[in-house]
Amino acid sequence: MQTLLNGMGRRRFLRDSIAGLSALGLARRGFAATESLPFDNGTRELIAYPQKRPLLRITTRPPHLETPFAAFNEGAVTANDAFFVRYHLANIPLSIDPATYRLNVRGKVEQQLSLSLDEIKAMGAHVEIAAVNQCSGNSRGYSTPRVFGAQLGNGSMGNARWVGVPLKAVLEKAGIAANAKQVTFNGLDTPVLPSTPDFIKALDVELALNADVLLAWNMNGEELPFLNGYPLKLVVPGYFGTYWVKHLSDIEVLDAPFTGHDAFFMTTAYRVPDNECTCVAPGTSPASTRPISRLKVRSFITSLSNNAILRMGHVALVKGIAFDGGTGIRKVELSDDGGRRWRETRLAESLGKYSFRQWSLSITPRERGPLELRVRATSNQGEIQPEQASWNPGGYARNVIESLKVVVA
Repeated sequence: MQTLLNGMGRRRFLRDSIAGLSALGLARRGFAATESLPFDNGTRELIAYPQKRPLLRITTRPPHLETPFAAFNEGAVTANDAFFVRYHLANIPLSIDPATYRLNVRGKVEQQLSLSLDEIKAMGAHVEIAAVNQCSGNSRGYSTPRVFGAQLGNGSMGNARWVGVPLKAVLEKAGIAANAKQVTFNGLDTPVLPSTPDFIKALDVELALNADVLLAWNMNGEELPFLNGYPLKLVVPGYFGTYWVKHLSDIEVLDAPFTGHDAFFMTTAYRVPDNECTCVAPGTSPASTRPISRLKVRSFITSLSNNAILRMGHVALVKGIAFDGGTGIRKVELSDDGGRRWRETRLAESLGKYSFRQWSLSITPRERGPLELRVRATSNQGEIQPEQASWNPGGYARNVIESLKVVVA
């Protein structure tokens, strides 16, 4: 049995956060430090939850933890203990016994299924896919004007090697109806109040039957960390993390689009303006919206932080990561003069079209003083990062060219 405490013992609880939170069993190792993100009210406490190194605490109940950005310089694969955590509902499971766990499949199918973890693992060949899981609101804190929602820096993302079986194998075992339209997914987290919608997500049947969509139980060579979805997680490569349902327990096949009270996270939340840029004029509302879907192309500098010191006349190796929604990265370019001139970087080995792609470039600063570095990526389908940030009311899908200010001494 895996529990949230994971054998660590009951240490002092998060008594400074929410009265009565100790009943949840969320153990605390103590306030190690704080980190400040570069926007208003950006100071975050670093908290180590079970199976996690100290991460930036966004909220306590439910746990919402962001990865300190320095972790992305450790490699193309994000370590399990550094991986961000995002829940929507406060009643999260605290203990799951794999011996009694079941995945239920129902709806417009020839036969309903109630599958054990072992039965799922025996459903077909095990598949490994390296894929980025990025929160829809990653980088929301940089939105101008400010928008409602968790004020996130750039750390609500991660890249892992996921192992599982294709969702397609389970759906074919159940025998989905010829007129099936969508498939919904629910996990073991539940609302506190009956009036609160459950967190249920839906995929169109065509996407659900894509061979790259996995039911995953393994992450970077280990069983899933509890807070990342143990024992089974829906992995939808190339799509935002809102679809990556944790502690997956129920699948339902529908012959019509998913609607109703519990469709809130499809029909109301996680929607973007229905246009090419998924944007509107700052401070305005879109005329129409659609569910957020694929990741946009992005790139970051990981080897330097703002106000880092470089030495004039000395070679500095600048490194970073890039990714997109599943076509792969064609090139990454770096500018060391604020965007007037661009140089193509060296791409590291590809781990797959859904993965972070590392890049590097050596620069030699020639003048003392402030220096602005910019990085932009181009995907294999020709998508390139925009020079100006777009805006939408949810603060979703930010992918503007990133800039970093350093000092040459």
